Amino acid sequence: MKLNKLALVLGLGLAVVAGSASANQGGGQVTFKGSIIDAPCSIPPGSQAFEVPMGAIATSALNGGGKSIARDFNIQLEQCDISTLKTVQTTFTGTPSASVTDGLAIAGTAKNAGIVITDFNGTKIALGAKSPSQALFTGANTLRFQAYLQGDDDAVNKPAVPGEFDAIATFALSYQ
Repeated sequence: MKLNKLALVLGLGLAVVAGSASANQGGGQVTFKGSIIDAPCSIPPGSQAFEVPMGAIATSALNGGGKSIARDFNIQLEQCDISTLKTVQTTFTGTPSASVTDGLAIAGTAKNAGIVITDFNGTKIALGAKSPSQALFTGANTLRFQAYLQGDDDAVNKPAVPGEFDAIATFALSYQ
């Protein structure tokens, strides 16, 4: 009789433990997003959309058509297969600047300046134009660029106006 009571107590105890283990203790959802592209290289998530901090730039650096310090930015490529295509060119597009020839327009309260994108050697890349070709290597690659803020081309009549700004450029890769 004692054995039956012990078995009953143990059985109930196991049922309680098993019941609490299967109780909802939280959960959620994981969403995986991406795309499949017809290209010799993959683009990791951090290189599809990113921000280049330009800093707080003094109007004195921009007036007279001056420019800020160039800020480096990179586009990472991975898993490159160069068996047929061995170079890549990058084209940047966006709203053209009314202030800076071949520059990218800024939006916000700041005025009379524009973003200029260059290759890593400092050669200006006009919006809509292809960058110089960059050689690809098997595996990972880094496409290096720079950007700076430049004051209005009409330096005499349009000094830089202080304020916040941002600018959005998109890029497209072209393999050869």
